[in-house]
Amino acid sequence: AWRIGALVTWAQLAGAAPEPALEALRLAAASVGSVQVRNQATVGGNLCHASAAADGIPPLLALDAQVELASLRGVRRLPLSAFALGNRRTALGADELLTAVVVPRPAPRAHSVFLKLAWRRDLVIAVASVAAVLAFDDKDRVARCAIAVGACSSAAMRLSALEQALAGTPRAALARRLRELDPGLAFGALAPIDDVRASAAYRREAAAELVHRALGELAGAAGGDRQ
Repeated sequence: AWRIGALVTWAQLAGAAPEPALEALRLAAASVGSVQVRNQATVGGNLCHASAAADGIPPLLALDAQVELASLRGVRRLPLSAFALGNRRTALGADELLTAVVVPRPAPRAHSVFLKLAWRRDLVIAVASVAAVLAFDDKDRVARCAIAVGACSSAAMRLSALEQALAGTPRAALARRLRELDPGLAFGALAPIDDVRASAAYRREAAAELVHRALGELAGAAGGDRQ
């Protein structure tokens, strides 16, 4: 696994050159705030703030990340999905500090991507964001699919039903399979809100479009691995 200290800044992650499976995290890091913000803002701060639209949470969810929490009682690890409970709510105990994020090494040949819809490039909160990790087996079928959506629920979340529905799909048929799925199955778990940035209906449509684009991009990248 990779262990990312809580005080690692987003600028440090944005400037890293990770393997393809971690590209989503690098792209998300580059989208946080502005250059000045990224030079000061930390991974631990982003996770503990636990905004529903936090850029750093979807890629870490898609990568099955855990958080490391320390206190005088000892050290414990929680899946990030069990740590970020809702908008600005976490499972952090009153006597605990978040000390690191632990990311398991993904499957061989896995690729990842992060896409964010916002009204300008810097210093803006996401209307919707998507992080996806995709890997294919030796028969060019989906071996691992992880999709996390931000800013469309009280906390960023994995689309587990969609992931399961895409498992085993041939790479060449992935786009068609995604179009054929019932939107209620694929995206029904999302619970977007209406606010000054967008309506709930717009967010739901945006999230679906970002998922389509992310998976299309990853399927193409995986195909390049085989050439």
